[in-house]
Amino acid sequence: MERWSIELEKEAFKFSAAHFLIFPDGSAERLHGHNYRVFLEVGGALTRFGLVIDFQKIKPVVKKLLFTLNERMLLPGEHHELRFNEACLGEHAEDSIEVRYRERYYAFPKADVMILPINNTSSENLATFLGRRLLEILPAEFEGVEIHHLRLAVEETRGQRGVYHYTRD
Repeated sequence: MERWSIELEKEAFKFSAAHFLIFPDGSAERLHGHNYRVFLEVGGALTRFGLVIDFQKIKPVVKKLLFTLNERMLLPGEHHELRFNEACLGEHAEDSIEVRYRERYYAFPKADVMILPINNTSSENLATFLGRRLLEILPAEFEGVEIHHLRLAVEETRGQRGVYHYTRD
C-alpha cells in the first residue's frame, strides 16, 4: 500500500500559555507557563495536482488555531474536581473567572482564560484537543481533501512532547 503525507515543523507553530497539572493522587503543580511548539503530520490521498494539502494554505489555518491558545490561562473544563464561576470584581473591573481546586483559589480576567474540553492540561490532552479541532477544520477549509491520518505533537519543553494520532478506519 502506498501512502503520502506532509510534515510541518515551523517556527511560527507555537503558543505561550499558563497551566497547572492535577496528578492522580490529587496533588497539583504550581501555576506556570510554557512556550509550546507544535509539530504536525497530515496524511491522505494525493489530489489530482499531486498534493495531500498545499503547504502554503495549511500553515495559516494551523497558526490561526494556535493563536486561540496564545497568552491564555488554559484550564481543563472536564476535570471532575475543578470548579469555575464568573464574578465581577468591583464596579469598573473586568469580568473574571474564579477557579477552585480543593483549597486553591485563583481569579483570572475572563478574556485571558481558555476552558478546554479536556480533563487535564497535559501536553497529551493539548495535542488531542488541537488534533481533533484540525480534523474538523481541514475538511471545511480544503474541499476534496481526504485525511487518512494525522499526527500532532505538543512540545512543552525541548524534547518532551505529548502526541495525538488519528487514523481513519
